[in-house]
Amino acid sequence: MSIVYLSLGSNLGDRNHFIDCAICEIDKRIGEVTKVSNRYETEPWGFISENKFINVAVEVKTKLSASETSVIIHKIEDELGRKRDINSNGYEDRVIDIDILMFDNIISNNESLTLPHPKMHLREFVIAPLREIAPEIIHPVLGIAIKDIKL
Repeated sequence: MSIVYLSLGSNLGDRNHFIDCAICEIDKRIGEVTKVSNRYETEPWGFISENKFINVAVEVKTKLSASETSVIIHKIEDELGRKRDINSNGYEDRVIDIDILMFDNIISNNESLTLPHPKMHLREFVIAPLREIAPEIIHPVLGIAIKDIKL
């Protein structure tokens, strides 16, 4: 059984509804959701928008591989109505965004999946919820506990 940490965000429509739906689908299709952080309302990062995000972190126990998890995450995002603009560099308003932050202690850097998430330690909207549910977990590249990551 693997432990995966995910970051979820939504800044369009009923943000809490999309977060709730995503968590439910993750629990059904990826594995048991064992921890969920509080919800954090945050400003957009990497682009300008009037729409604030709701962000959470979740811990999931799964029997799936990291690549299988990634494929299912993209399906969940698509089914919940996420539209991707290929010209946005990934930074745009969205009904749901789900990112794998860490998958066990795997370090991977290939075209389909980079683990741990390469920018997680630079984003307070990711670290604050993760710090809440997994403060003692060691970032496999930085070699420090999540609680000790300073932005």
